[in-house]
Formats: sequence, C-alpha cells, structure tokens
Amino acid sequence: MAARLSPAHYDGTTMTEEQLPRHTVVIPNSVPVVAVLGAGDEFLDIIERGFDADVHVRGNEVSISGEPAEVALVERLLDELVTMVRTGQGLTGDMVERVIAMLRAETQERPADVLTLNILSNRGRTIRPKTLNQKRYVDSIDKHTVVFSIGPAGTGKTYLAMAKAVQALQAKQVNRIILTRPAVEAGERLGYLPGTLSEKIDPYLRPLYDALHDMLDPETIPKLLTAGTIEVAPLAFMRGRSLNDAFIILDEAQNTSPEQMKMFLTRLGFGSKMVVTGDVTQVDLPAGTQSGLKIVEDILVGINDVGFCRLGNHDVVRHQLVGKIVAAYAEYEAALQGSRRPTADRR
Repeated sequence: MAARLSPAHYDGTTMTEEQLPRHTVVIPNSVPVVAVLGAGDEFLDIIERGFDADVHVRGNEVSISGEPAEVALVERLLDELVTMVRTGQGLTGDMVERVIAMLRAETQERPADVLTLNILSNRGRTIRPKTLNQKRYVDSIDKHTVVFSIGPAGTGKTYLAMAKAVQALQAKQVNRIILTRPAVEAGERLGYLPGTLSEKIDPYLRPLYDALHDMLDPETIPKLLTAGTIEVAPLAFMRGRSLNDAFIILDEAQNTSPEQMKMFLTRLGFGSKMVVTGDVTQVDLPAGTQSGLKIVEDILVGINDVGFCRLGNHDVVRHQLVGKIVAAYAEYEAALQGSRRPTADRR
C-alpha cells in the first residue's frame, strides 16, 4: 500500500486543512523530487494551471494554499504521482494532465492504478491504458467473452484489443489471433485500385499490421502469419467458419450490415474471445444500408457475458488536437440537428 504524503505540524499541533493557512506535504526522501515535479518544474507548471491553488516547493516539501477542496485535490495528485514514480514508471506531462482529469471526475478508481496497469511489454515499451474508460474496456475484455468497444478515432479501441490478443496468445490462453475488417471503401472503389485482390484488400488491413509491429518483434510476424497463428483477413472470409481457441477482433465494425454482424458473431467457437470495435459516427456504407454496430446493443441487451464499452473524445490518446477535432465535429452535428450552436474550444 502506498504511503500517504505527510501533513505538516504547526506549533507542535496537527491542524486540519481548513485551519491551515498553508498546507504542506512532504515527498518521501526515497522519491526524487524532479521525477514528481518534472525537469525544469514542467509538471509543477501543469499543476499550477490545473488548480486554483498557490503551490511552492522547497526541497522535498510542497506548500499549498487556496480553497480547501483545491488544496485537497493537489495533495491527492501528489500522492498519485509519487505512487506512479515508485512503480518505476516515468511520468510525462500528458500523464499528469490525465491524473488531474480523473481526480476532477471523482472516480472511485485511483488514477495510479489505472495508469500503471501493464498489458504488454515489447522492446522496452509497455502498453497501458491511458484513461479510466480504457481501463474499464481492458477489464471488460478480461471479464466477458464478447466485448463491443464503440468510440471515435484515436481512443485506443483497436490498439488495446490487439494488445490483449497478443497477451492472451503469449499466455497460451488461445492458440491463434484472428484480425478482420469489412472491406468497405471510404470514398474509393476496390475495383479501381491496382493489383491483385490481395493487394487491393491490403490497405484496409494495414492498420492491423501496424499495431502488430508495435507489439511483436518484426521478424516473428511473418512466421506467425505463415503458420496461421495470426490471421489477418477481410470479414467476407469469415463466412462458414467456426473459430475455436482464438482471440478474434472485428475492426471498423460500423461498416458491417446487420447480416454481416450476425454472421461474424455466430463464428464464435469454444475457448474463444471476441472484441468488436467501431465508430458509429463514421459509417461508410451505401446510403440506405443500416450499420450492424448501431443496432447490435438493442439486439443483445441483457445477454450475459456480452460487454459494451463506450469511449469518448476525452479518451483520445493521439495528438491533443484530435480530441478537440472530435468534439468540434460532435457539436457541429448536434447543431445541424437543432440541438445547439457549436461552441467547441479550439484553442
């Protein structure tokens, strides 16, 4: 259990935060102050911007004054950062901002528990959830046989599912990984692309190959593909199959018809796990064709061992601007529907 940061004593008497004109917390001597506050006080600057409180540092003592609620949040933040540093994980400015967001959201889960959960490590790089919803998504994959992850681009839907698939393969929980996507064009036609059918389909599957290269040694991937341990194929190739002892991921599921979604889900075999990911705001199906992902929750509601996870623009883990772009589009579309005028912060 992580040690709590110690409150200061004034005149030999321990005082409450409300009574203290300035509250002081002590970073343990075993933890480098620079690791918690950042080189050049980078993280301290983020803390000062994120809270309505006055923060001063002297040695390993951090002195805070302001509204009691804000002071308490800063103390909790410092405790979370100390806990994360003690795990051996280096902090970044983005991580500090995410911890602040979680504390503001008053979630039951500790931010340190969310951000230090290791899913997979490869070549010195560790894959972890970066938001609370991502942590809940990963937990849902562990808990359920079939999981649907719905959210905008950049929220880690496919990437985390891939990490869990590789983890399951390495732990011998499954014998193979099957990755599939519907070959639906976003403004292009397969017939107009050059090359063989395999070469025409390859661009649709490229994001899955890219994720694999992040998680496995590049030289092992061709061997696993050749052996059938990892299979990457269009959704149409799934028809008529029964998939046992496999971790199966259906990506870009918003571009499946209801019939295709039913076909895919009924491929589930013994000892297998399925993860279905998609963004219902980016459907590329022909006009008049209903998305199977949009209606699947209504169909499967109440069925045990099926989980639904929703990610939002706050879970975007690409460039910070991507989250703002997603939010701006959401507000614009809401405005078109007469809800309200777009007011997204584009700073």
